[in-house]
Amino acid sequence: MPSHAAPGVSGGWALHRSVTLLHVFLLASAGILFIGATALGWLLTTSLQRQALDDTSTSLTQYVDGVLRPQLVRGDKLHVSPHLPLQLKAQLRRQPDLLGVKVWRPDGTLVWTNRAPERIGRRFSSALLGDLGETIQKRRAHASISKLGSEDDAVEHGLGVDHVFEVYAPIMSVDGRRALGAYEIYAKPQHAESFISSGKRVIWMVVIAVFASLYSALALLVRKASVTIKRQAVTLRARSSELMDSYRRLEVSSLEAIESLNATVDAKDPYTAGHSARVQGIALAIAEELGVSLDRLDAIRFGGLFHDIGKIAVPDSILTKPAKLDEDEYEAIKRHPADGAGIVSHFSRLHDAVPIIRHHHERWDGAGYPDGLSGNAIPQEACIVGLADAWDAMTTDRPYRLALSVDEAATEVRRRRGTQFSPAVVDAFFAAFRCQPALFEPDAPSARDEPDEPYRVAASA
Repeated sequence: MPSHAAPGVSGGWALHRSVTLLHVFLLASAGILFIGATALGWLLTTSLQRQALDDTSTSLTQYVDGVLRPQLVRGDKLHVSPHLPLQLKAQLRRQPDLLGVKVWRPDGTLVWTNRAPERIGRRFSSALLGDLGETIQKRRAHASISKLGSEDDAVEHGLGVDHVFEVYAPIMSVDGRRALGAYEIYAKPQHAESFISSGKRVIWMVVIAVFASLYSALALLVRKASVTIKRQAVTLRARSSELMDSYRRLEVSSLEAIESLNATVDAKDPYTAGHSARVQGIALAIAEELGVSLDRLDAIRFGGLFHDIGKIAVPDSILTKPAKLDEDEYEAIKRHPADGAGIVSHFSRLHDAVPIIRHHHERWDGAGYPDGLSGNAIPQEACIVGLADAWDAMTTDRPYRLALSVDEAATEVRRRRGTQFSPAVVDAFFAAFRCQPALFEPDAPSARDEPDEPYRVAASA
């Protein structure tokens, strides 16, 4: 049976899942954007700081080198010069940020300094252990904003600053192949720090603004998508409801059409009146005794009602013949279960009843038709309808014989247990018979019905 509630439940779950996924996507995007903004901000500020240090370092190194190199470098040697002209010191003081300069040989000897010149010519082995030694070895400038701390920085501690802009720059030979020594330059850090700080602030503000804008735009898109999905879901639910209503109307129309067709079968022979309804009632009573599930009961309800609909194709002369059927006539009768199954199979509401209609004339011993099934290969529901059909045929008058009494028909059913009828179905039949005996009585002595072919052939033989 089709479920009318399932589409709505499924659609509501799908809508909730879609909206939830959008919210999860928005949260995940927020995390990704935050990580991206942090990484980008860190990279940009680090690059800015490095660039600011390099630019300041280059500027200071070029200025100091321009003043001191002509006095300290002779050929490819760095000479100790404790008595440089005073105007050189004055030139160095023209750079307002410059605090101090030291010139070193690769062996750690202080070649020159503008502060405490008594240190000139002295060798400081500890000076080569840090950034100064690395600068000379790698011939690459190094700049940082740091605190004064080494042995050779003792005089610079008197500058009155807790940290300085410190530059280590190699003094290269004319051919640029080796380091003659190195400059150690101290400068005020305020300008570099101010530039770096303001640059970082601008970078973070821009990065936050850009990523916040991206997140806002994404949140707006997600919101619009959620609204659109909900609106479409409402529209789809409305259309689904309309389709389900149309489907129900079509089902009703289909059942009405098949019932009309079934009524046509009943109308073909005055003896067939009420047979389908009686078979349906008896079959349902047997099924309940067997504990058949509700959905299978629905199949039995339709299978019992429409079990003989295939007889619409059987000529009236055969259906109402008062004598024994010949071989061709019997073959025509035997086609009606397959024909009925073919008719009913076109209606989706009746799909579960198709095996019942096709196999209700199969026999437990395999001598039935149309497929010659036997034993448990026969659907139980078909066995139920088959027994109900045979019972009603035996207990109603036919053109070719009078009806059996209830006791005679019951004896016949017991005799055919395990041959024509399923043993379990026969047992359930008699249990239902004891509970509802009136259901198994024919409506009236004059009740007429469609012939039950196996019983008809046996009776007329």
